[in-house]
Amino acid sequence: MKNLLRLLFTVCLLAAAHPRATAAPRPNIIFVMADDLGYTDVACFGSKYYETPNIDRLATQGLKLTSHHHCQNCTPTRAALMSGQYGARTGVYTVGGIERFNWQSRPLRPVDNVTNLPLDRSTIAQQLKAAGYATGMFGKWHIGEQAKFHPGQRGFDEAIVSMGLHYNFATNPKTPHPKEQYLADFLTDRAVDFIQRHKEQPFFLYLPHFGVHSPHTAKPELIAKFKPKPGVGGHSNPTYAAMIASVDESVGRVMQTLDDLKLAENTVLIFTSDNGGVGGYVREGIKQGGDITDNAPLRSGKGSLYEGGTRVPLIVRWPGVTKPGTTCAVPTIHVDIYPTFLELAAAPKPAHALDGESLVKLFRAPDAKLQRDAIFQHFPGYLGAGEGHWRTTPVSLVHAGDWKLMEFLEDGRLELYNLRDDLGEAKNLAQTQPAKAAELRDRLVAWRKEIKAPMPTANKGGAVGEPKGGKKKQGKAAE
Repeated sequence: MKNLLRLLFTVCLLAAAHPRATAAPRPNIIFVMADDLGYTDVACFGSKYYETPNIDRLATQGLKLTSHHHCQNCTPTRAALMSGQYGARTGVYTVGGIERFNWQSRPLRPVDNVTNLPLDRSTIAQQLKAAGYATGMFGKWHIGEQAKFHPGQRGFDEAIVSMGLHYNFATNPKTPHPKEQYLADFLTDRAVDFIQRHKEQPFFLYLPHFGVHSPHTAKPELIAKFKPKPGVGGHSNPTYAAMIASVDESVGRVMQTLDDLKLAENTVLIFTSDNGGVGGYVREGIKQGGDITDNAPLRSGKGSLYEGGTRVPLIVRWPGVTKPGTTCAVPTIHVDIYPTFLELAAAPKPAHALDGESLVKLFRAPDAKLQRDAIFQHFPGYLGAGEGHWRTTPVSLVHAGDWKLMEFLEDGRLELYNLRDDLGEAKNLAQTQPAKAAELRDRLVAWRKEIKAPMPTANKGGAVGEPKGGKKKQGKAAE
């Protein structure tokens, strides 16, 4: 007995002297992001037509965050994810320059848009690499591809960029691939290969698909599968369904690779989309004809700061930490992902300010409270939807608990919604709840002041109407 006690005492001393020897290994991190996939475009978030068995299985094995938000279109979301900062700090608000849309016909001049993530911001990949992680990125980058802006120069050990086409696609750098290969399959091949080669060390894999972005093209055998299926609730396009199925196949292949290599138990696997789906426009009266999909019960779609444009599915599987089949309704947003990954990897903080809060406590306990109690968005520009129609005009918003306040900057109009009772944002309560509207507007103004958010200025080009030189053609509604 005395020898046993002596042995236990020795073990305790060794553990105290070498605490890292008994600490759990840092998890691998995989972040899979679809492009333009709407909130209800997966079965586990509501679709009765699209088939997503692998994403659904991921949800049953992990945690669904049901009030997660990204930006209204792709580039600003990607900038926020990589920098951990709101667009008001990076200057990245949308895609391209302000001349894409006829702002000259409106009362305000938009704030100029930054198209490349500033080089003085350290990406999350740079921070994870500094912590000893192998880093790989395969897919749509969209925050600068040339020279030092390319992801291969911004913390990713391996990076292949591709977007624009689903067949006969180009890559940067040029990478051999079968001529008729589907882009989602090519990107998944690269992702699986990366996992296999880095199975012995912690790794960060960023897999931002171009699917399900237009042009809407899919594998013929998958289109044929959905053609006989009757549509449900605005979900009825077999080509779009086939594109979703390819993204789902990708998630399944990643999950199978982790199982085969016995890495699943120590990997945090996250699935999401970059912005709301391309739908809801007919219901909003800003488009004629049918939509490719529908975000109902959410209002509007991509390019709007109503929930249909910004609320996206987010699923997190962390075996042994996230409880299988659970949900979390705490409002979260893109800038939270960066500090979350820092905590997971025990990585150093960057020199620049971070605007979000780590979500690890929510992964552990979905009913936990974050330190902050509100998320914000600021869009000082215009996004068109065809001649004379707008998906959004300049607007800022604050979302605190059940309440969401939008301030439209052209005329100061306020819209107040209780999202618990009115997820579809049909009933504006700004007039009937003036105290709540005033309270939230004060918070919004204070946040804009704190973050030094640039504001659009008066359009001094003369009378509001046609721009000088005649009509300006609206840019495409889909970026």
